[in-house]
Parts: sequence; C-alpha cells; structure tokens
Amino acid sequence: MLRFVSSKLLLNRIRSRAKSPSFRTLTLDLLLQGRRAEECEAASAPDRHFSSSAFPSSSSSSSSSSSASSPSLSIWRRKKEMGKEGLFVVHQLKRLQSNRVRLERFMRTHVSRLLRTDLLAVLVEFQRQDHVFLSMKIYETVRREIWYRPDMFFYRDMLLMLARNKRIDEAKQVWDDLKKEEVHFDQHTFGDIVRSFLDNGLPAQAMEFYDEMRQSPDPPLCLPYRVILKGLLSYPELREKVKEDFLELFPDMSVYDPPEDLFDDQSSEDSEWQDD
Repeated sequence: MLRFVSSKLLLNRIRSRAKSPSFRTLTLDLLLQGRRAEECEAASAPDRHFSSSAFPSSSSSSSSSSSASSPSLSIWRRKKEMGKEGLFVVHQLKRLQSNRVRLERFMRTHVSRLLRTDLLAVLVEFQRQDHVFLSMKIYETVRREIWYRPDMFFYRDMLLMLARNKRIDEAKQVWDDLKKEEVHFDQHTFGDIVRSFLDNGLPAQAMEFYDEMRQSPDPPLCLPYRVILKGLLSYPELREKVKEDFLELFPDMSVYDPPEDLFDDQSSEDSEWQDD
C-alpha cells in the first residue's frame, strides 16, 4: 500500500513539472541535441554503402563502391528542401538585418538551433536571392557547426554568388578560408568561377583565379580554357595571354578568333539605337 501511494505521488510530481515552461524548454533542447548528434555522427561516419553480409556478391560491392565515391553524394549537391523552421528563419533574418543587435540575438537563439538540412536550405535561399550580407552570416555559421566538413561545392556556390554581386572583399575572405582549409578546386570549377567574374565585369579578380588555376596540381583540361577564352572576348589583351597558355598546353588544337571589328560594329549599333 505504501509503495502504491509513493509511486502515485511521484507520478503526480512528474506531471506537474512537465507542465512548467522550463521543463518543456529543457526537453526540446535535449531532443535538438540528439538530432544534431545523429547528424554529426552520420556526417563523420565511414561509408556504409557496402553490403553488411559476410559474403557480398561482386556486382553489389562494385555498385556500392562506385556510389560511395560518387561526388553527387556531397551534401552541398543534394536538393535543399526547407522546412517550416527554415522559412521562419529566412523571414526573420530579412526583417532584422537592419538591426544588428537583434539580428545577432536571433542568430544565437534560433539559427544556431537549426538542423543541418534547414541551415543549408537557408544558405541556398539567400544565395539565390543575392542577399550577400545574410549569406555571409549563414556561411560563417555553417563553418562553425560540428558536422561541417570542407567541401569544394560549398565554396564554389559562395564565390559564384559574390561574383554576381561584384563583392570583391567578401570573395577574398571566402578564398582565404578555402586556402586555410586546403580545399582544392578542379579545373572545371576554376573555369566556371573565372568566367563568372569575367561576365560580371571583374577581369582583375578573374585573372587572379586564373593564376590559381594555372598553379593547380590537377592536369589542365581543354574545356575550361575554352570557357575562359569565350568570356575574354571583351578583353583582347588578357585573351591573348590565355590564348598563348592554351596553345602551349594543347599545341594540336586551334582557337577561334572573332573579327577585329566585331565589337566596333556592335558598339556603333548600340549608339545608333540609343540615338534613335
């Protein structure tokens, strides 16, 4: 009888504490910590794509190994689906960006508690909308997360967004972070970045990335050079330099040179159209 009464009193005490806001907040924090720990473990765990049977077949092991080494498995290349928490954070950050004090408080209380999928989706959304300041805030938050691992596509997307918005200082900061973390771009990624800076009227910065591309340990490829040469049509002197490098690396290939008066004719047509 005494045991029954004591257990009933204990149950009533637990129920009363469960109704308090502090208990609910503690429970929510514990659940979020558990989810974030699972994400961290999944991000740092070795490949689990191989068959768990003692004697896997050769076909299944080969397909598993190819899928494990595929670059499409990178979290930065997966489709980013935003949940309700992510939508709320996007709305609030855009509303609070003019008030730095409230913005920093919101970053500590809400953004830091986002799950990985929502945080990445928020970053992609700000990049899509060309919100440079908010993108940089989320970029710094991502790099502080325990599940974060340096990745080429993460930095590529940031640099492409900064090139679209002509933000040179932020691009230098991102490049310095990339160098510190020893992330290496492949030749195709270098070509895309150089072309993006050229298309947005930043030839000096584009050539800095081109010099980095030339110093890359990866073997040179023809296609990235052709992409860069096409982007340099408006910069004849720089194009001649890249053309010489291209012909030196690929002596059996040729480069198409447009007529010299092509841009003169185009500029005269634009001026006539404006006069009309």
